[in-house]
Amino acid sequence: MAAIAVPQHRSSKTESYVDNKRKEDIRHANIVAARAVANAVRTSLGPKGMDKMISTSSDEVIITNDGATILNKMQVLQPAAKMLVELSKSQDSAAGDGTTTVVVIAGALLEQCLLLLSHGIHPTIVSDSLHKAAVKAVDVLTAMAVPVELSDRDSLVKSASTSLNSKVVSQYSTLLAPLAVDAVLSVVDAAKPDMVDLRDVKIVKKLGGTVDDTELVKGLVFDKKVSHAAGGPTRMENAKIAVIQFQISPPKTDIEQSIVVSDYSQMDRILKEERSYILGMIKKIKATGCNVLLIQKSILRDAVTDLSLHYLAKAKILVIKDVERDEIEFITKTLNCLPIANIEHFRAEKLGYADLVEEVSLGDGKIVKINGIKEMGKTTTVLVRGSNQLVLDEAERSLHDALCVVRCLVAKRFLIAGGGAPEIELSRQLGAWAKVLHGMEGYCVRAFAEALEVIPYTLAENAGLNPIAIVTELRNRHAQGEINAGINVRKGQITNILEENVVQPLLVSTSAITLATECVRMILKIDDIVTVR
Repeated sequence: MAAIAVPQHRSSKTESYVDNKRKEDIRHANIVAARAVANAVRTSLGPKGMDKMISTSSDEVIITNDGATILNKMQVLQPAAKMLVELSKSQDSAAGDGTTTVVVIAGALLEQCLLLLSHGIHPTIVSDSLHKAAVKAVDVLTAMAVPVELSDRDSLVKSASTSLNSKVVSQYSTLLAPLAVDAVLSVVDAAKPDMVDLRDVKIVKKLGGTVDDTELVKGLVFDKKVSHAAGGPTRMENAKIAVIQFQISPPKTDIEQSIVVSDYSQMDRILKEERSYILGMIKKIKATGCNVLLIQKSILRDAVTDLSLHYLAKAKILVIKDVERDEIEFITKTLNCLPIANIEHFRAEKLGYADLVEEVSLGDGKIVKINGIKEMGKTTTVLVRGSNQLVLDEAERSLHDALCVVRCLVAKRFLIAGGGAPEIELSRQLGAWAKVLHGMEGYCVRAFAEALEVIPYTLAENAGLNPIAIVTELRNRHAQGEINAGINVRKGQITNILEENVVQPLLVSTSAITLATECVRMILKIDDIVTVR
């Protein structure tokens, strides 16, 4: 009797009732909110994905199916759902492509986590198992990958056009894909062969024409006119170009004060001083042989006045004014010159040299082109055209994605099949691995494997095929050892996707899986939301 009473006494201390209901509710709410975000972009996955029309508060309309852009413009309030928005941003900066894929994978993983949690598995066990599965998945993907050389231009173009095929401007992929490859390869620095800075590729948008008129310019393009005041030149051969950051206008007083002029002789003296001051500056500029001036936009006072433009026109100097401050670095790198901050430092060795600077009519406006730059820096300019602003913006976003894909290949020179092939192969191999593992881990890894099937399922669904039949056949083909079998959306059947030239960089797939897993593990670990006012 006494022996039974003792454990009763102990149990009341250790097994006191703990209310876990709130923690479960919060976890459940987080997962549901994050899944809602994932489902919102799911329909825009793949080449047959739908586009979204976004209307912003300022009545601006954006048409896109780029996951990062859609999520960026969505005003998500729930904190866990915001994490998915951040997830697509980090995929955008890490790989540049696969922003929709990463969110869809995260959504599917969360759905599986909800099932596991409802079976009473502890979140920490689920989280650790997901991490193990992700590491294994990256190994499997790396084993599937095909090495690629930068000299193999065709493979690079194939991967860029795969990225463009799911965009609104997919019909122009034959033009934009080679253009993206040439742009990236022209800025690869021999000293750092696996690093590409996409800031060296400048995209200039100009309304008018169609996307077909998009071109790669070896040189510089300014989306502005030459200053026509006082009849200055609009074309200059053998140009000597100076980038100046000072103002060619009369100086102002340092402190706010007014000067009282009482008679005309004093007024004449002021005007005469202004004229001689400006003339002195222009003579110094002319003395170095400079004949093209790029003038930085000024906030404090006018960068140039009518008087200084008149004198510059007389000195036969071509003037491009209002150059943005953040463009200066790109311009000086391209022209291989130095920005000049003061008239006293104006010397011939700081100038850049080009064969031709001219104003060209384009569409309903004009642009300035600088061609034949001597000792040009490793930069390039892409002039994007479009019939309206929506197409123009979408063409720019698509081109950026294609550039990022080529950048991924420069950084990590491996290609992998697209069309849902890697995901199904991962699902198959992880499913087999799960059978070897013991206990709860095997359960969780199997859930991870099932979640990855969401990509081929969604691809088939968006293409109007029967997703269940397609995914079942895909599994069957992979089980027979066809690791590159994927969904060919155009033919509506399963083919060897590598032969169909549907390829993507390894980095896009691996970073999508690691980032999605990381985000899901974070959401799982949250058991309370504390709002601080």
